Amino acid sequence: MMASLRQSPGRNGESNSGGADASRASDRCSGGGGERRFKSPCLLFGSVGPLARRVWLACALLACSCATGLGVPRVTATLDREVVPAGESVTLSLIFEDVAPADFPSLPALPDLNLTSRGQSSQFTLNNGQSTSTKTFTYVLAPTRAGDFVIPAMQVQAGGRVFTTQPLRLKVTKGDAAANPDAALASLAFLRLVVPKTEVYVGEPFPVEIHLYYKSVQDVQTPQLNAEGFSIGQSAKPTQTATRVGNDNFNLVVFRMSATAAKAGTLNLGPAECSLAVRVPVNNSRRRDPFDSFFGMGTVQLRQTTLRSDPQSMQVLPLPRENVPEGFNGAVGVFSFTATAGPTNLSVGDPITVRVEISGRGLIEALALPPQPQWREFKIYPPSSKIESNDPIGLSGVKSFEQVVIPQNHEIRELPPLRFSFFDPNQKSYRVLSNAPIALRVQSAASASLPSLTNAPAGANTPAPANDIIHIKARLDKAGPSGTPLLRQGWFLALQVVPVFGWFSLFLGRWRRESLANNPKLRRQRQVAQRIKEGLEELRSLAGRQQSEDFFATLFRLLQEQLGERLDLPASAITESIIEERLRGGNLSPETLNSLHAMFQICNKARYAPQKSGEELASLIPQAELVLGELQQWKA
Repeated sequence: MMASLRQSPGRNGESNSGGADASRASDRCSGGGGERRFKSPCLLFGSVGPLARRVWLACALLACSCATGLGVPRVTATLDREVVPAGESVTLSLIFEDVAPADFPSLPALPDLNLTSRGQSSQFTLNNGQSTSTKTFTYVLAPTRAGDFVIPAMQVQAGGRVFTTQPLRLKVTKGDAAANPDAALASLAFLRLVVPKTEVYVGEPFPVEIHLYYKSVQDVQTPQLNAEGFSIGQSAKPTQTATRVGNDNFNLVVFRMSATAAKAGTLNLGPAECSLAVRVPVNNSRRRDPFDSFFGMGTVQLRQTTLRSDPQSMQVLPLPRENVPEGFNGAVGVFSFTATAGPTNLSVGDPITVRVEISGRGLIEALALPPQPQWREFKIYPPSSKIESNDPIGLSGVKSFEQVVIPQNHEIRELPPLRFSFFDPNQKSYRVLSNAPIALRVQSAASASLPSLTNAPAGANTPAPANDIIHIKARLDKAGPSGTPLLRQGWFLALQVVPVFGWFSLFLGRWRRESLANNPKLRRQRQVAQRIKEGLEELRSLAGRQQSEDFFATLFRLLQEQLGERLDLPASAITESIIEERLRGGNLSPETLNSLHAMFQICNKARYAPQKSGEELASLIPQAELVLGELQQWKA
């Protein structure tokens, strides 16, 4: 539950950073109602002489100047949204870090985009002796038509240098009317569902945004999206900004997530629904306080309502059945890859590590290496992987694989090319990527050279000994009593068992490793069990430190991991809707289903709930242990 939404300042374009910063600094030094971080230096100034104050101030300025010099100057341009409905404005920010422009930067002419300056703001932070100064210039862009826009790279001068920003892309979709059961509330709050494209392929992931516009609300619930025929993927943390719709200013909260179509046809995505309480002004002249009228204040009434967006019609196309490449495993998106292998000089039976990196845009977490039939002369082990995501909703990034292959004979001269195929929705065709063959030098294990037992150089003739007859010893030493032979001593006999036991242990360990490598489901089960054990310990630690946000994020991840392992699905694909789609009606007990449903709701509401105490967090851990334990014993 979102307890309160931050009101965005500066609706009319004024920049109040100077006066606000000055008043906050005055509060800090005077010990007033503001923050008290810099109270001690102010008291110190009042308790020492003028000379000491000057020395202290000079040292502080020197430390700040040294720390500022450590920063790397840079200039970046950002948009608060990349997709915006027609009729709305978008905010462009030009951010200068550790460098300041000589004057107010002017932007180039942007066709079909009305540009208005909204002022500037400054920020200075000091962290562990390192300071960072940031100056932000804000502009409001108002598109005059729907379509795709490209804001070109901009060159600005600052600090005697010329900085170039990256180009930005903006998509303006056709606007739709806000859907609301009470038309009177439409001017105070409404909901929109924004999709950048309405024609997709089966299996193609695409971003989805839910836009909540409001003027004054409270008790906001997380929006729910009706997505029959679609799979909802990873969600990002909501972002908040301000926008102008027509002649009204609104606060805007953007909820981002990814979706993937599961079947072909004309499908409806949505509507999205959001429950909240709207503050509605009440015009009651009888009971209005005259002081309220004098100060421009009025009476408001809370009205609980559910906002609904219009559904979005989606045309989902099936993947072509012609020219499907061999080894295609369902990857849809735009990708590139690199492959390396080593060592390349080895003997039969030695392992080769193949490293593959697949990067691009698509369902990165669901990518898998296809089987390579051309590697039939190698013994192939299952690959391991890791993911580096560049997108908060998991639609772009890099997935790295490491796979071990072992050559089976010495006649192998190369590692055949690795092939990866996918469907490119932009080109509407299949594509196959492959690397060049990797040359190998494989030697026979029997041809390995044995170590030399002499220090003589190779090819040298060894001279015969001068005397090949050893003389009989002239005098015998006094013979001592003979001891018990080793073959009759117990410790020697017991020692002979050690090599057999060691060989058996190594054989058993290798057999277990190979069995685990050939059984990915069992391997994942053990990995998830270890993660659950470590995650519960982490929950206790987070509860002790009262880190509420990290606590619920960890709890949500543990539920995803355990349900994904039981249902053989990626952890990122597990959402609250899985309970109704896959678990309800099964052999899982109703108590467990209700507890699991409650856990998901607690995690979703905790994103916007106030800070919880350590006792409240600790009270949830036994319930989480019980639910996770029952899921581990459950057989899907």
